[in-house]
Amino acid sequence: MRAAVVERYGEPPVVRQLDEPKADGTNLVEVTAAPLNPVDLSIASGKFYAGSPPTPYVPGGEGVGRPLQSGKLGPRVYFRAALPSGSFAESALVSGGQSIAIPDAVPDGLAAAIGTPGIAAYLALTRRAQLKAGETVLILAASGVLGTIAVQVARLLGAGYVVAAARDERSLARAKELGAHATVDLKQPDGLTDRIREASGGQLHVVIDPVWGVPGVAALEAMSPLGRFVQLGQSAGSEAVVKSGTVRGRYLSVLGYTSFLVPWEEQAAAYRKLADHAAAGQIKVEFEVLPLEAAPEAWKRQAASPHRKLVLSPQAKP
Repeated sequence: MRAAVVERYGEPPVVRQLDEPKADGTNLVEVTAAPLNPVDLSIASGKFYAGSPPTPYVPGGEGVGRPLQSGKLGPRVYFRAALPSGSFAESALVSGGQSIAIPDAVPDGLAAAIGTPGIAAYLALTRRAQLKAGETVLILAASGVLGTIAVQVARLLGAGYVVAAARDERSLARAKELGAHATVDLKQPDGLTDRIREASGGQLHVVIDPVWGVPGVAALEAMSPLGRFVQLGQSAGSEAVVKSGTVRGRYLSVLGYTSFLVPWEEQAAAYRKLADHAAAGQIKVEFEVLPLEAAPEAWKRQAASPHRKLVLSPQAKP
């Protein structure tokens, strides 16, 4: 089979022939769509905090495909792949039975694109922030896939006011199209806290933060008493200086999120809701389907933050 293979840590994968993975009690899936996520690059760096498979290995932690059942291909599923036999290949192994049926109305590319970032956005708003109807929410990094999904999910969950923050005009305009009531430009750090307060109307109950760094601190300082700040990324920096009084004086909750610690059953339930919304046209994601042979190029584009989901398909023609 054809597969993208990480031969050395820190380098893009190469596409070559491999033997099909042996199931050994694990379901084999014919892959139709495999999204590229930032975590794939982190794992392939060899420095990922949760560890990396020995090289060579096939990357890709999730995908869409058809499981092989009794010698026949079954209905489409979204699945989690079992590394080192990841989803960037014609066939992959499902990790621990972690798969879920996909509504017919959702195409493969979209079904793949809403996976990891959509689940994180949904559970950050529900499981961690426990968003209540009518509350005001700030989505930092609304230019990324997670952020754009979070804007839409917040509206679907009944948020009263959604503020989207990003660094470019196109992303801010897109966030408005997807349901944000107001936007904040992150390019200029000066006065950012005041601009967040103004955009949110002086009330800010929930922050979804995939960036940390200066924007994260500015958002914390703009929050209302009893606010919930969910931290799930560090694209603006791994460190931030937060004054004790900011958190203590307003009784703020700073909550970490990682899907690695969420049971599959909860993630599957979140994906099911996302897929149903996508089938109804209520969640939109910009994605681009590329042939498997484009994996090295897609890898480099992902490192530059493309603001759209890149999806590899073994069936797409080079």
